[in-house]
Amino acid sequence: MGVGQGSERTMATGDSRALKGKRGLPRLLNALPYSADGLAAAWRHEDAFRQEMVLAAVLMPTALVLPVTLVERILLIAVVMLVLIVEILNTAVEAAIDRQSFEINPLAKRAKDLGSAAVMLSLLLAGGVWISILWATFAHA
Repeated sequence: MGVGQGSERTMATGDSRALKGKRGLPRLLNALPYSADGLAAAWRHEDAFRQEMVLAAVLMPTALVLPVTLVERILLIAVVMLVLIVEILNTAVEAAIDRQSFEINPLAKRAKDLGSAAVMLSLLLAGGVWISILWATFAHA
């Protein structure tokens, strides 16, 4: 499919400035398919994202039924969402680097290592929050 044929969303080449300029609600509505494409790509290409989504599918409903305060419930869900967000950003960094070159480069390695460290820290934060809230809720029962 060449430029100008079919959906703008599937355009592989061309000038991305043609996709800019929408504001407000039309911009948000226009962005939804791109966001869905990003989630689908993360699911399709990233084992870590699939594993974290399975974990989220267990933890988020669990957070909804735990006997905790509203703030604790929001925090439990938010840290799980944060892990998914950081994983997607890490994947984006890796994809951008790999698009440039698969050659081993010290700066590329640093960028990928930093993304991996961010995922690790988000996982540690999520684990710490979950353990703390569960401990406070059930340890004294």
